[in-house]
Amino acid sequence: ARLAYEEMGSKAHTYAPVYKPEEFDAIAACSSHITFNSVAQYNQYAAVCKSKSISCGLRINPEYSSVETDLYNPCAVGSRLGVSVANLDDNLPQGIEGLHFHTLCESSSFDLEATLEVVEQKFGHFFSQIKWLNMGGGHLMTRKGYDTEHLINLLKSFKSKYPHIQLILEPGSAFLWQTGVLVSTVLDIVENRGVSTAMLDVSFACHMPDCLEMPYKPRIVGATDVIEGKPTYRMGGNSCLSGDFVGEWSFEKPLKVGDKIVFEDMIHYTMVKTTMFNGVSHPSIGMWTLEDKFELFRVFTYLDYKQRMA
Repeated sequence: ARLAYEEMGSKAHTYAPVYKPEEFDAIAACSSHITFNSVAQYNQYAAVCKSKSISCGLRINPEYSSVETDLYNPCAVGSRLGVSVANLDDNLPQGIEGLHFHTLCESSSFDLEATLEVVEQKFGHFFSQIKWLNMGGGHLMTRKGYDTEHLINLLKSFKSKYPHIQLILEPGSAFLWQTGVLVSTVLDIVENRGVSTAMLDVSFACHMPDCLEMPYKPRIVGATDVIEGKPTYRMGGNSCLSGDFVGEWSFEKPLKVGDKIVFEDMIHYTMVKTTMFNGVSHPSIGMWTLEDKFELFRVFTYLDYKQRMA
């Protein structure tokens, strides 16, 4: 919220699973809307929000999501995210002006449609009491094949039924889809029981944690899924974590020390989820211009690591 306010000059629509008392005044100063994860947290901070004319909402849990990976499924059994309809009274708490659900992850408009049907079925009796409905993120509308026309018609149809409700979408990855790569270098090749691993100067644990957490295998420029008979390698990270590797991939020719390994579509989560575990430095940040020139914006050094520990 503060970053959006400082860099964009706009107050944020803010949500957090839980708010800390010592931080809330600063958050409120940067926010036009605040969504609470529970009724208890709303009650705790309602007076502050009212004094600053902040529009307050509740995150709801429709107990339905098309996301198959539990790590990314906010509606999994026992989820801590959002209020289920069973935990709400017949009327929303006084002062609540909006509802917020976030159940998607790199999803389609048809996934949104299925979720919206459940939300309307379970929470529709609250719609006359609210001014806005935030449909959260996970709408991958910039991916090839996304049915934008279906999304538009879906939103128009909902709006025609509830004209008093402002609809809000918060696509995140969609704005950064295929906007940046992570370039690494092969430092060594190790062999163990028939498995070849290209040792890189980057780390899956430190720089690409989603690859291990989800897990998923990212695309590498010039590489394919395993093809029998072609040079095939795991990609090994440079931390001491035993599981800091992903793969395998096949290449047209054997890899050698000094080769570049380019991971596609890495900038959106790499930049916000990196750690310096093991003293592994962050990747430098730069950009190729339209004039085919490289501009280096940021290089991370030992001092960055040391200051994080201080």
